[in-house]
Amino acid sequence: MGQFLEGEFRRAFRGGVGGRMGRSAGGRVPRGNVRAAIILLLEERPRNGYQLMEEIAQRSKGVWRPSPGSMYPALQQMEDEGLVRAQEIDGQRLLTLTDTGKTYAEEHRADFGSPWEEVSGAVGDDVHELFSLLRQSAGALVQVVQAGDRAQLARAAQLMRETRRALYRILAEDESPIPEAPPRS
Repeated sequence: MGQFLEGEFRRAFRGGVGGRMGRSAGGRVPRGNVRAAIILLLEERPRNGYQLMEEIAQRSKGVWRPSPGSMYPALQQMEDEGLVRAQEIDGQRLLTLTDTGKTYAEEHRADFGSPWEEVSGAVGDDVHELFSLLRQSAGALVQVVQAGDRAQLARAAQLMRETRRALYRILAEDESPIPEAPPRS
């Protein structure tokens, strides 16, 4: 059950702040420049696709998490263009910049900027804090599911229902108290 739960939460929160749930008050969070991010990260050291996605997510404070569906086609195109190549390094298939890729990086450095900071900056600290709290709460919920008894699970479910309703009340600008709902069986 633990692996299932981890996978379910990972899928639910995969997009981080910039995913389906991640809309700023002014609309959608802008997409990052995946090509620029790849080049800048590969300038630092060789990485595989997963490492690139994780590093982008970390540097953007979770706002931008490129999906495999955006990362791997970009990597393939860059490999076709001769900018990157895959090679075996210490038993791992890692991507590196080719000489053409290094030249391209030097010539376009001013255009690249800092793609993760540009995306991260589109979301305020208040949103970062909310999603940090959401991830922490999800972790606590996993612990309750894994270790809790039936009564604790019922209390956690009730708390989650109340929290969901309270959040929608915030959007509705309705500050009336939340009525107690009968427990679900």
